[in-house]
Amino acid sequence: MKREIENPYLDGQCFYCGPNNQNGLKLKFYLDEETGEVSTEYTPSAPYIGQGNILHGGIMIGLLDEIMGWMSHVAAGEMAVTSNIQVKFLRPVYLGNPVRVICRVTSIENPRIDMEAELINRDGVVCSRATGTYHILARERYDKLINGQ
Repeated sequence: MKREIENPYLDGQCFYCGPNNQNGLKLKFYLDEETGEVSTEYTPSAPYIGQGNILHGGIMIGLLDEIMGWMSHVAAGEMAVTSNIQVKFLRPVYLGNPVRVICRVTSIENPRIDMEAELINRDGVVCSRATGTYHILARERYDKLINGQ
């Protein structure tokens, strides 16, 4: 059973998930309680074009990074920041074609969480794959970090 994950980002301005960012993607994230995976869906559109009709690679990296951030929050119960991310681009993603992004944890050794994520096209083909290591932070430390204190 999938359930929507409550947005932990209070100001709502995140480019990927912020409901208050008028230029953002306004993604919603879901936890599959049976598999433990976090997922989201997105249909690429202009102006996020790389070349021709292909989604820009930076947006693809951002989708993979964002879902790993959400997964770390779900798995650890705390916020986390990216320590390392490695992405492999396997196939192009075309504008107008929906994609699904999924993430799973591979290991947790506090304060470190390792994950893998995939961006999958509507035909079920993996278009990009990422592995990442994130550093788990207590909410107070996270808030100070993002506010530049």
